[in-house]
Amino acid sequence: MQIVHSSRKGSRDIEHIGSAHDDAELELLKTVARQRLASGQGELDLGLDAPPEAGGPLPITASRMGHLWDALSLAYEALGFDTGAEGDAVFRQLVLARIIEPTSKLDSLRVLQEAGIAPVSYRTLKRRLPAYAQDSWRERLAALCAHHVGLGPATYVLYDVTTLYFETDTGDGFRESGFSKERRLEPQITVGLLTDAAGFPLMVNAFEGNKAETTTMLPMITAFMAAHRLRDVVIVADAGMISESNMTDIEAAGLSFILGMKIPEVPYVVDEWRRKHPGEPIPDGHIFVQPWPAGSKDKRKNQVRYYQYQHDRARRTLKGIDEQVRKAEQAVAGKAAVKRNRFVKLTDATKTVNRELEAKTRALAGIKGYVTNIADPTSMQVIDAYHRLFQIEKSFRMAKSDLAARPIFHRTRDSIEAHLTIVFAALAVSRWIEDTTGWSIKKFVKTVRRYRTVHIQAGDHLITAADPLPDDIQQILEAIKTRAAAH
Repeated sequence: MQIVHSSRKGSRDIEHIGSAHDDAELELLKTVARQRLASGQGELDLGLDAPPEAGGPLPITASRMGHLWDALSLAYEALGFDTGAEGDAVFRQLVLARIIEPTSKLDSLRVLQEAGIAPVSYRTLKRRLPAYAQDSWRERLAALCAHHVGLGPATYVLYDVTTLYFETDTGDGFRESGFSKERRLEPQITVGLLTDAAGFPLMVNAFEGNKAETTTMLPMITAFMAAHRLRDVVIVADAGMISESNMTDIEAAGLSFILGMKIPEVPYVVDEWRRKHPGEPIPDGHIFVQPWPAGSKDKRKNQVRYYQYQHDRARRTLKGIDEQVRKAEQAVAGKAAVKRNRFVKLTDATKTVNRELEAKTRALAGIKGYVTNIADPTSMQVIDAYHRLFQIEKSFRMAKSDLAARPIFHRTRDSIEAHLTIVFAALAVSRWIEDTTGWSIKKFVKTVRRYRTVHIQAGDHLITAADPLPDDIQQILEAIKTRAAAH
């Protein structure tokens, strides 16, 4: 396509516009040429509408976060959620919109519009929510997640709980005041999360806000095993999840476990080592092993207890003890108010520093306990499995921050359950993306959403254009496509 401005005596003044390979490109070049010819020329206002191609920018008829939406959709489908949700378009939109920008259900329609996705009506959205609160809906998603991780009898499952509070001062039997991890007084619910060893979500359940954390684990584990017809799994949980009665129930159920231990007294094996090595510091990383065989009347498996000493852990603990003892001494001397301090001993009206407790806690500084009943364990196998609990903590952080799991806009139990189902699915998609790309879901969304696909109207032709992608984004998008195709 060229513009010939003049042709005198065989000499031409030619401006090259470009080359076209199809009708759409030809139409686009014609429009550019007309704009070039019309530029800088005044026009008489004859009251006539100028043809759209005579000047002005080409209209963009649609703009879409194509790369981001398509990548999230591939992850959603690779997990089988499209089948598990029976092709429900509303559920897909709510799950992916929550990953892009967590907000209320009503405002999620705005997120979808900004992403270039035609949202369903709010009436349709509200009509579909009760279905997502049904146990069967979440169970189908949980089954797909279990299939994704290749669940088997030797699978390690991590368990932890968190609390989600509501901005109300009245409980309703479900939202009730209880022990809050965020130290809040408002009514709350307790949420139990089960993941695999890598932190991929397997099951989520909501409990009453005043239900003790230790009573949530066994019902959830047994329901999970029944749903997937598992005879045994290896439960990994923190010491805060375990009470004496809880431990007895877990043993009675015949389950395998790796658990953190509360250590009220200096373990016998540690005391023995110190007697044999008087004045010597325990070597950093040293592990004490204490077999705990079951007696003839015990209804449990043989256990092994491990105690690991770490210098950095001891240093941090001793620093905290020093600070607490200093405050206790000031309180006893009347120089500071008596606040909650375990080293202040009250006997009638007399205040003293509890030196016995101080000595015991100093003797335990740096020692962490673990207990397991799996067959033929090794110390590193047990400790490494326990350290994987940071993965479930990461999943909880993602759910509460990146996915805004707190159902602040919900009041009834059904709507809260539906919300948690959406968050559960969004967490699974997010972890799939992170595992595939090596990027956090926050970085992935923030980076990829900037690159949009647009449709431009050029005369009678619709042209698709897209922002050029940097090499690193092209690579991760290709990795997502490759892994999704393998499923």
